[in-house]
Amino acid sequence: MAQDDTAKAVQQLRDELRSLAGTLKDRAQGDAELKQHAFDQLYEELKSYKNDWQYQAEKPLLLDLLLFYDSLNWFQESLIKKEMSRDVVADSFQYLIDEFLELLYRRDVVPLATNDSFDRTNQKAVQVLDTDDPELDQQVKQVLKRGFQRGERILRAEEVVVHRYREGGKG
Repeated sequence: MAQDDTAKAVQQLRDELRSLAGTLKDRAQGDAELKQHAFDQLYEELKSYKNDWQYQAEKPLLLDLLLFYDSLNWFQESLIKKEMSRDVVADSFQYLIDEFLELLYRRDVVPLATNDSFDRTNQKAVQVLDTDDPELDQQVKQVLKRGFQRGERILRAEEVVVHRYREGGKG
């Protein structure tokens, strides 16, 4: 009879272990679903935050660009209606350039200082003109595109035409 009691006790332990294993399995599955739900919710919140942050970061620049767009439209309308003399057109166009530079200044973007002597750190020679005058060697003849920097970083090097001395003349 002791053997029967032992067999029943072992069977009861097996049943309890199966029940406990089932409970643990159900709980693990529930935890996984809960984790997935929490992850999905966190991902959506992060995505929303990123989109809002990007919008907020770009908004001042976009508003400045829209103001510049309005100025361009005003200038175009004035040209179409022929409301301006040649001098006023030149002044108005300079105003647009100044307004655009102001937009860049508000973003800490400034034109590079122009050098008469070629400087590889912030200038790019896009054309080289040979000269027989040693005084003109490495002198900038013309600035083709203005260079710009933000802080200490060069955004765009100045594109220039440079003289290069060649002994014995041009060629």
